[in-house]
Amino acid sequence: MTRRHATALLAGLLLATPAASQTAADAHAALARLGVASPNVTVTLISATDARYRVQTARDRVTVTASSPVAAVRGVTAALGKQGRFHASWEGNRVGTLTGLTTQDSGWVTSPFGFRAYLNTCTYGYTTPWWNWARWEREIDLMAVHGVDMPLAMEGQEFIWRALWREQGLHEAQLGQLFAGAPFLPWERMGNMAGYRAPLSSNWIEKKRVLQKQILARVRALGMTPILPAFAGYVPEAFAKAHPEARIYRMREWEGFPGTYWLDPSDPLFAKLAARFLKLYTAEYGPGRYYLADAFNEMVPPIADDGSDTAHASYGDSTANTAATRAAALPPTVRDARLAAYGKRLYASIADAQPGATWVMQGWLFGADKEFWTRDAIAAFLRDVPDQRMLILDIGNDRYPGIWKQTNGFDGKDWIYGYVHNYGGSNPIYGAPDFYRRDIAALLADPARGRVRGFGMFPEGLHNNSLAYDYAFDAAWPGGDMALGPWLDRYAHARYGQSDEALVAAWRDVVAGVYDVRYWTSRWWNQRAGAYLFFKRPSADAPTYPASPGDRVKARAGIEALLGLADRHRDSTLFRYDLVDLVRHEASLALDDHLKAAVAAYQRGDVAAGDRAAARITSLARAIDQLIGGQQETLASWIADARAYGDTPTERRRFEEDAKAQVTVWGGAGHLGDYASKAWAGLYADYYLPRWTMYLSEARAAARAGRPVDDAAFLKRLHAWEMHWVADGRSYRAAAPADAVGAARAVMAQVAQP
Repeated sequence: MTRRHATALLAGLLLATPAASQTAADAHAALARLGVASPNVTVTLISATDARYRVQTARDRVTVTASSPVAAVRGVTAALGKQGRFHASWEGNRVGTLTGLTTQDSGWVTSPFGFRAYLNTCTYGYTTPWWNWARWEREIDLMAVHGVDMPLAMEGQEFIWRALWREQGLHEAQLGQLFAGAPFLPWERMGNMAGYRAPLSSNWIEKKRVLQKQILARVRALGMTPILPAFAGYVPEAFAKAHPEARIYRMREWEGFPGTYWLDPSDPLFAKLAARFLKLYTAEYGPGRYYLADAFNEMVPPIADDGSDTAHASYGDSTANTAATRAAALPPTVRDARLAAYGKRLYASIADAQPGATWVMQGWLFGADKEFWTRDAIAAFLRDVPDQRMLILDIGNDRYPGIWKQTNGFDGKDWIYGYVHNYGGSNPIYGAPDFYRRDIAALLADPARGRVRGFGMFPEGLHNNSLAYDYAFDAAWPGGDMALGPWLDRYAHARYGQSDEALVAAWRDVVAGVYDVRYWTSRWWNQRAGAYLFFKRPSADAPTYPASPGDRVKARAGIEALLGLADRHRDSTLFRYDLVDLVRHEASLALDDHLKAAVAAYQRGDVAAGDRAAARITSLARAIDQLIGGQQETLASWIADARAYGDTPTERRRFEEDAKAQVTVWGGAGHLGDYASKAWAGLYADYYLPRWTMYLSEARAAARAGRPVDDAAFLKRLHAWEMHWVADGRSYRAAAPADAVGAARAVMAQVAQP
């Protein structure tokens, strides 16, 4: 039989064998929710070993044959997008008429990746703590548009943890101090801290239980394979104290939070708790195939210098996490034996309780704690886990690239390649399309890639930089010219309803000037977080703040060109949205320039120059705040969503304070303040501007007195102000400007002033 005949026979078998556990109705329902009328679409599902679809358009009808409902939705929306008839994003949908469709046949489109993964454990703190079913339903449909079929599904687990620890004897008062506030739960789940801003409302736990059932029912119906939580070893302090004989280690104080407690997998209690958690979870939510257990997220594994703690460890006396360099310097045989035992037993705790299941872990630790996780340490940790029963999410290739190369494709383990892109939900504009295209192509061409099973985007927060995610997921599917010019033409046509050479040229400048940045390096500077200098806590080092990533000249040229084209797109809400966002970003960089100038002027005693720069900061910050009042998220919307989750005045007030704390002070005694800073209306005018105004007033007074600012004393006063702001209960409103394009032009005019 020739290869051609074999291929034809395979195609015939695929077409003849429908997928038994999925239905075309689920694809139709998702398309209908997205605005694509079902009478115009015919869906046929087939059985296949890979993700594939074929879309044919003729006589104003769309016919799709696909391997799953997800693939069908991806195929139909991609085909309509190429004809400028459909676009869906966080900012909104645009659905054109389905009449006058061009006759086309995509042929079989097959993803080179077995899975397209999505979400990050941290997304459940930075973005989703206040989501209801309507918002989750929309996100799942957007996943299908991008062909995502392996989402992390982390909602609803506190219901199971609570049941588990009740069985283990914790009383209600102890449970009340166990769970962190809703936006901080991801870091409790990963063992970084515990009980911060406790107690967590029982009503919130119950709502998330119901929500997780809805989420899992929908993703399973669409043919997605969710990644579910598992026990990674972290136990409550009360449990640790009740079991002094157990091998429980006091872990390091992550970001200044009190140390947490980790149960050694060699202790008999570990397998017992792991199995019980999965039994309770399965009874409530159904069985899974992939289970996430991150034991050492930014936590160095406990390994004593001589290995004696393996046999004699008791509560509170562990030498864990004293320093990564100290642990890395241990005799390799000691370190490797401990790491191999940890890996083997973590896997066994899942496989024994759920036969056939796969242990999933995020590979972030291998880059973030690279002083400990040497090549040999990684190999030891993975060594005794069956290759096809482990899945490593290699999420940090835009921040810590090349870990998979250093480990020979994770030594034969199954793994998924991808990018975090967004950190903390903060929203400077960046995300390098050409890097994604070249990087993914290089991966697929590399024979040393090992058992790479998928591609994913793993953002810590959502609702920003849709272009970057659209491009990256398009790159994970063949079926279109991914060179930037042709792709931008298709993107603009689908998103705005029309495109031309001038629009593409403007967007090319925008991408070159703004987006073409792999990682926003300045978001972490001098031990302070914050997307821009304006978002960071003020201090005397402001004049040394580095230039922002990107090309400001090309950025401004692209923005000005888009402003010049605005009349052609006056009816496109998505065009206006993008224009406002780009202007906001460029104006924020200009704010940073003025801050540097103001502080420098006061430091050299030039009060007049400092006053001029300070006045421009005030004017521009308020103008930005008004400009972005109609964007998807604002401080007002974040607070309103939080309060809507509450059933009592006390709950509503508590959720509001937790929400405000998340995007500002965060918590701990480390460096997390402003980590989740947001470019939102309300925060510019009412949080970031007052902080800098306070500092500039101090700097002005110091300049007149001929002395430096006492930064330590100022930060103490500032911290008190921040804590008061979190709890002040002030109401916020946000509204779009009556003329968004006019407001954007006015802000850019301010930016352009010398």
